[in-house]
Formats: sequence, structure tokens, C-alpha cells
Amino acid sequence: MPSQQTETLNKMIEDISQKLNMLNVGVIKAEDFSDEKIEDLTYLHQMVMKKESFSPSEMQAIAQELASLRK
Repeated sequence: MPSQQTETLNKMIEDISQKLNMLNVGVIKAEDFSDEKIEDLTYLHQMVMKKESFSPSEMQAIAQELASLRK
């Protein structure tokens, strides 16, 4: 994976984690995502960044989606 792409993925993951106040951010890394899942991660990032707040069930669903996108 090119370093530019890795930086972009790390930034998206960091943004999502901060927006959701996730505690275990360090366990999710750009290397955990295959090239086929980048489009899905980008969509998830855009959706998360558009919303102001999340219900607990939405936060759980987003965390589950992140987990499902990992290799």
C-alpha cells in the first residue's frame, strides 16, 4: 500500500475515532484494511463526518462496520 494511501487511511480512521470518542483507536490501523475496502471506508468516513452527534446504537453500528471492513 503506498504511503500516501496509508496516510489518508490513518487520517480517516483517526477522524472517525475522534468523532465517536472511541477509546481503542490504536488497535485499528490502515494496514488492517484491504484495497477493496477503501471505498467503503471512505463512504463511512464521509457519513460520520457529516453528522453532529450519534446515538449509542449508531456508535455501536459504526464500530461494527469498521470491524467488518478489516482484513
